[in-house]
Amino acid sequence: MTSFAELVRQHTDLDAADVAWLQLLQADWQIIADLSFADLVLWLPDREGRGLWAVAQMRPTTGPTAYLDDVVGTYAATGTWPLLDAALVQGRVVREGDPEWRDDIPVRIEAIPVVHDGRTIGVIGRHTNLLGVRTPSRLELTYLQTAADLTQMIATGTFPDTGQRSDHADSPRVGDGFVRLDAPGHVVYASPNAQSVYRRLGLQGDLTGLVLADLVRTLVPPRRRPDEETLSAVLGARAWREVEIGSDEVSLIVRAIPLRPAAQLIGGFILVRDVSDLRRRDRELVTKDATIREIHHRVKNNLQTVAALLRLQARRIDSAEAKAALEEAVRRVGSIAIVHEMLSQAVEETVEFDEIADRLGSMVTEVSALTGRVRVTRTGHFGTLPSESANALAMVLTELLQNAVEHGFADLGAQDPEAAGAIRVGVRRDATRLVVTVEDDGAGLPPGFSLEGSTNLGLSIVRTLVESELGGVLTLTGGASGGTCARFEIET
Repeated sequence: MTSFAELVRQHTDLDAADVAWLQLLQADWQIIADLSFADLVLWLPDREGRGLWAVAQMRPTTGPTAYLDDVVGTYAATGTWPLLDAALVQGRVVREGDPEWRDDIPVRIEAIPVVHDGRTIGVIGRHTNLLGVRTPSRLELTYLQTAADLTQMIATGTFPDTGQRSDHADSPRVGDGFVRLDAPGHVVYASPNAQSVYRRLGLQGDLTGLVLADLVRTLVPPRRRPDEETLSAVLGARAWREVEIGSDEVSLIVRAIPLRPAAQLIGGFILVRDVSDLRRRDRELVTKDATIREIHHRVKNNLQTVAALLRLQARRIDSAEAKAALEEAVRRVGSIAIVHEMLSQAVEETVEFDEIADRLGSMVTEVSALTGRVRVTRTGHFGTLPSESANALAMVLTELLQNAVEHGFADLGAQDPEAAGAIRVGVRRDATRLVVTVEDDGAGLPPGFSLEGSTNLGLSIVRTLVESELGGVLTLTGGASGGTCARFEIET
């Protein structure tokens, strides 16, 4: 299905401000669909003025849909639906006409002009499935009256409001709890769900006739409610705002929408949702996140302890070969410790690998005998990586850097004491792949070298991690300007 933005761009001449207004309207028109028990379809005039394009649609959650199929992308030439044409030209809500039959369903159509900055920029078709029509209850009558007030505000350009939007996941819907208020802030009607929500907060009796702001002051401790000005404005439905209130056991999100169908405040309505379970789960997740970060911190400390013990052992060994093996183990343990240190500071189980790569380059050169004479530089960005990939990648990078220092620059300074070497880490990343090269300007590969036939422990570790852990491919070739170039490509 073609997106809203594409349809607008292809078929209309609306400017950025008009499009922003329509997007703001769509953020809140689920409320109108639910209060109307009807489908809403947004129609926009084409460039030539010969017809209308359906660019967005919303179905109600409170009643049956009028359309089994989506109508977005449909074109209606002028005259196809006279009600829509009349609303666009006359700038008024049009309700005349007989029901339309669609898929054996009688559908009543109403047309609501969408006004922005004094101009009619589109029309909302409100399509009601008449098969579900019956003698309305007080809830349905209140919903329909509120929907009529909102549609009148759309037709006068006062709905939506440019203030707080309701497009985040926790925002209350009509079915969660609905409270209609008069201008002084008294409850005129409260849906059964709203009654239940406030009873969980501690209400005894009925909401009707109460001043909602005064009730909340009685039931909610000061530390769990907003300041007095916000409390009065929101719970009196005089401000387009959304706040969270509650007790130690109950958390509610309350959203207020003032009603000004004739440019004068006649009251408003409150949508309320009990989010106690969501907040409890949020607290559990915060606790789990803190626990995970603490585990990473302790793993890092333990790895550093292991590295220190290996370093002490290396100092007590006379064998140069054994000392070198322990120093290599220290570097490998240290590379993993760096990843866990970063994870202990992260909110999620992902890390920014650029800093890790730079620290690994410093670590490898600082502990070698060539401190200050071999420089590691990086071009490109690794970006964010999950912890599982980061651990393996840290080991791979450490081994390749260490091989470059140990084998590429083993004879550095033999001829010229002032000679220096360079190792360049290149990174290229797209949506699915990460390509890394580690290239030095050292001695290069020995004659007849074969990666498959190599018995070097470091290269064996690298091959295993790249191919098995990271699902990638490793190659080792001569560098473009001498030296050696290690290249590996992995999926991200």
